[in-house]
Amino acid sequence: MDPIRLIQAYNAGRDPARLALKYQAMRASPFAFLRGSCHLFYRRLPRSGVLKTAPRVWCCGDLHLENFGSYKGDNRLVYFDINDFDESALAPASWDLVRLLCSVRVGATDLGVEETQAQALCVHLLEAYGAALAAGKAYWLERDTAQGLVHDLLDGLRERQRPRFLATRTVLSRGRRTLKADGKRALPASPAQREAVMSFMQGFARSQPDPGFYEVLDVACRIAGTGSLGIDRYAILVKGKGSPDGNYVLDLKQSLPSSLLPRLKVSQPAWPTEAHRVVAVQQRMQAVPAAFLHPVLLDEQPCVLRALQPGEDRIDLRRAQRRPGSLATLVADLGRLAAWAQLRSAGRSGSAGADELMDFGPRKKWKTELLAVAQDCARQAGQDAQAYNQAYDDGAFEPSADPAAGPVAPSGTGS
Repeated sequence: MDPIRLIQAYNAGRDPARLALKYQAMRASPFAFLRGSCHLFYRRLPRSGVLKTAPRVWCCGDLHLENFGSYKGDNRLVYFDINDFDESALAPASWDLVRLLCSVRVGATDLGVEETQAQALCVHLLEAYGAALAAGKAYWLERDTAQGLVHDLLDGLRERQRPRFLATRTVLSRGRRTLKADGKRALPASPAQREAVMSFMQGFARSQPDPGFYEVLDVACRIAGTGSLGIDRYAILVKGKGSPDGNYVLDLKQSLPSSLLPRLKVSQPAWPTEAHRVVAVQQRMQAVPAAFLHPVLLDEQPCVLRALQPGEDRIDLRRAQRRPGSLATLVADLGRLAAWAQLRSAGRSGSAGADELMDFGPRKKWKTELLAVAQDCARQAGQDAQAYNQAYDDGAFEPSADPAAGPVAPSGTGS
């Protein structure tokens, strides 16, 4: 298996400017590489033992340390939960867990955590996950129920005001806002892109109770995440509740088939579009759905429209280095959140029921097996990251480096 060719083929056809940013980001660390190569992770994942026999559940599909964060629900309250469902699918419960465990090991290495402590964190995570499953009740994390780093994050949002957030994303001049296209969070949209998005938003607004809320003030190509960089994605500044400080920023993101599908032998529902899959699974797994969440079509391409979630609303793992025990508290929370999401979506469209999950949670054999698999996955991810770094430094990911790759769809099917 040639990981370099697989990465090139998977990303073929993406927007060159943002794809270059993705490749650069993946070069930063093994954890960044892991985040940007979900398709490669599943291509290498064994399909035996608990990875084959675990109960079928609704999975995030790309469960790692940085795909948890705070968000405002459609009830206007703030929660901490899984927050990325682009790769979601019906799969064995162990698939989300092994990717999360692998991210703990790889992320711990980035933080300078020793091997023995990383193993202990993984054990702690699985114990919390298993206990939450065995209890059979789906809870959630909000400011009053959170602790440690999650509590600090949610508590810090008390004083956030909309003008402060808008100031990080926009420029205000003479009472009118425009998006910052500074190459860090956004790039300028072309006239054709701007026209397409504005035309779509006009049609979308007509279907909403308050069309004026969605009046478009500006459009930019959004830069966010790692794995999805290069696909069609826009930041859209809308009038909201009134200019200038009642403005809202929306996120419009193309939805592609899940990277899990080529590796799964589990029958999936017949979704109208990939965007319907992403939104439906998010609504099933999260305690409260995110605000403004809609599956839509932009020029016949499925996309998810939602309120922009600020990037700073994630746990700063570097803070954990200065607080003994905080990583253990955090990974236990993540394990419980994974279990609660699976319980919350139990018995839906082919997923296992709560009783089956409650029986699975306390068993010990599968946990021992999964810990060993996660260790192997982390070791392989480190080796692949080294190979990638060398290829990147040798120019293999320059825009003209692989003209023979062809227009392979970046959907996971090419991997």
